[in-house]
Amino acid sequence: MGNPRESGLLECHMSLLDYEKRFSALRLNSSGGFNSPHKVALLLALMDLIDRGDLRENIIRFDNVLKDAFANRLASFGDSSARNNPHLPFFHLRSEGFWHHKIVPGQLESYEQLSTASSVGVVISHIEYAFLDDELFELLQSKLIRNLLSESLLTNLDRGSILDILRGDSSAWDWLECEFLVNDYMVMLEKHLKGWKYSKADHRRELMVRLNNRSKGSIEYKHQNVSTVLIELGLPYIPGYKPAFNYQKQLKQVVLSYFAGHQSILDDVNSFGESDVTEGIPAELSWNEVYDPNPPEHVTRVSEKKPQYIAKRVDYTEREFRNRQLGLKAEQFVLNLERERLIEAGRPDLAREVEWSSQKRGDGVGFDIRSFDVEQDSERFVEVKATSSGKYQPFYISENERAFSNDFSDAYSIYRVYEFRETPRIFILSGSVEQHVQLFPNNYRAEF
Repeated sequence: MGNPRESGLLECHMSLLDYEKRFSALRLNSSGGFNSPHKVALLLALMDLIDRGDLRENIIRFDNVLKDAFANRLASFGDSSARNNPHLPFFHLRSEGFWHHKIVPGQLESYEQLSTASSVGVVISHIEYAFLDDELFELLQSKLIRNLLSESLLTNLDRGSILDILRGDSSAWDWLECEFLVNDYMVMLEKHLKGWKYSKADHRRELMVRLNNRSKGSIEYKHQNVSTVLIELGLPYIPGYKPAFNYQKQLKQVVLSYFAGHQSILDDVNSFGESDVTEGIPAELSWNEVYDPNPPEHVTRVSEKKPQYIAKRVDYTEREFRNRQLGLKAEQFVLNLERERLIEAGRPDLAREVEWSSQKRGDGVGFDIRSFDVEQDSERFVEVKATSSGKYQPFYISENERAFSNDFSDAYSIYRVYEFRETPRIFILSGSVEQHVQLFPNNYRAEF
């Protein structure tokens, strides 16, 4: 089973304070008893570009847009002796640990010999672009964090000053509180995915002492908000925390910053998302024990572009393979339930005719199981969608399945099986699938 304390998910990583310390302690070039403002000016210029919407990707090119922003910031210091040499901080910020260079192909050996950039030409010939730690770039998407880190560049802040900037409205959750909570949620998520026992109440009690006297209900609701963010990112969540969709915008930024700084955890989350299905189908359960009459409410949300590190780390192909393994066991589970349901309804004749169509006729028929509606005395086409996560977890549906649900809407149903590894539950979406869910394109077919 392993020791939870050895897992990367359990490390406490206060990313914001780490960067605040780095920004307030930049290694500045000193000349004549004065510190050079160039690194500070370039980082402030970078934040200006993000604030204006001119820098949307973590790719910082040494172009006129950056140079102009740097010149404006440098001039704002009122130091006439400071030369407008943006190539120097563009090169030397590499020593700070969070600023990195993408080297021009074929120039790595020459670049590694450089101790400074003696001219603009040196930068252009050696550096394709600069980029920040993904975590820092994600943090800088928040205006609040830009304000804090700007202040850190200009003066050393004590902890009281940091909290004053972050807290603003004293009733709202500040960034550091959200970081503590998100870290705690990820600890529980790993335990849930790996099947380790844990107590939500114990976690909540330990968390309360680190927060600003937050109530149990407030903490519970914030954990539910994290579930919503993970669902929107296409990641599994803790079923015990039912998604609460009205969440603080800052919380999503904290979650994204967490994953940006812990990208290996995305591998873990993706790896365990629908795994551990080798133990077979669950024990026999009656229809009344598994049926959930309340499908998720329809929530209108805007699909947003996910950060690159999310897209790179979440292996949808591997997840789709594991879903097929899970799906086979869930189809067998539903097949048994349908037969039992018909027998209990006094129709053993129909129970004998229930067909596992995806196995008998192949996956392309548009449904998995042909069953029967006793009241209508007609066929029922059942598509099984299974997850080990909660009822709000998104699922994949093929174009063929979507079209079939439209063509045979009177007889078509999706049986959504959730929490499959624990005590499975099922809710039903009858008719055209588009009546119940929002569909987003995910794959393309490539033809020659």
